[in-house]
Amino acid sequence: MAEDNKDQKTEEPSSKRITDTEEKGNFAHSREINSSFILLAAMSGFMMTGEQSTRNVMESWHVMISDASALQLSTEELYKVTVNTMESFLKIVGPFLALIMFAGVASNIVQIGGIRFSGHPLIPKFNKLNPLKGIGRIFSKNSVMELFKSLFKVSVISVASYFTIKSHWHEIPPLMGLGVGGILSFMGQVAIEIIFQVLVIMIFLSLLDFAFQKFTYKENLRMTKQEVKEERKETDGNPQIKQRIRTAQMEMSRKRMMSAVPEADVIVTNPTHISVAIKYDVMNYAAPVVVAKGSGDIAMKIREIAKEHGIPIVEDKPLARVLNKTVEIGQMIPDNLFKAVAEILAYVYRLKTGHSAR
Repeated sequence: MAEDNKDQKTEEPSSKRITDTEEKGNFAHSREINSSFILLAAMSGFMMTGEQSTRNVMESWHVMISDASALQLSTEELYKVTVNTMESFLKIVGPFLALIMFAGVASNIVQIGGIRFSGHPLIPKFNKLNPLKGIGRIFSKNSVMELFKSLFKVSVISVASYFTIKSHWHEIPPLMGLGVGGILSFMGQVAIEIIFQVLVIMIFLSLLDFAFQKFTYKENLRMTKQEVKEERKETDGNPQIKQRIRTAQMEMSRKRMMSAVPEADVIVTNPTHISVAIKYDVMNYAAPVVVAKGSGDIAMKIREIAKEHGIPIVEDKPLARVLNKTVEIGQMIPDNLFKAVAEILAYVYRLKTGHSAR
């Protein structure tokens, strides 16, 4: 069934699906990039603070050895020794820990493209307590892949360490005549060489792994056609609610249109079912403008308002049909209809002038 469902996931993940997944704290993430950043931080730490760390180690040993003969096994003395030891340990290890912590945070920021916070991973998931599912995760494809990558990394580190130490093998016997500082310095140089060689390989491996994780992440988020339909339905909203909104918007638009009818100069009608209200504002428009139009009940309502306000109603079936079909509300009369409309307006103006002369 899982394979069948996977075969049905033929659609690319939508932006909403990706956003919802990221909000739950799930991102394309490669552990190899974390390892590469930490190795780089460790190598940088060795190169920047290795010499000072060596001095701190030698000073700590000197103090411990010189004070060993005078040490008394009392509570105060043991507390003092413990505090001094911890301070020395922090001086030596502290810079490395800070760099490694910074590298770990930086690697995650680089991978996810910024700082993201999500409380979803902290929610207890009791289904993970199921031992059968736990065994399934242990032997899953991802677990096997991680096992092979871990074995590969161990192999790389082992081979790099072996050949690096082998290349310095002839330098080990003379170390017997050096002091502690010289021995620690030699060990630091060899460690940096090993880290550098491993780092080069790890960077190449991390780039490949991150590309693979990106591909797997997108593949797991792919959607079935049914999921796409359901998401679109959820995004667009309930059709009934949308219909109510459209109805309310149409009603508001109709009210605005009807409020413009009293300002019209003439109503052109098809006596059966069409009414078009036209206004000619010479100061603001180069041509007459359709301020209202409609058919059926709306046409009748336009005529009622026109009669209430004494606006002339002129019957012209072909012109009414064309105006209702081709000219939108608020749009000027096109050139091909300008002559016919102008004749009607001239007739209305003559009519008004005749009435006023009387």
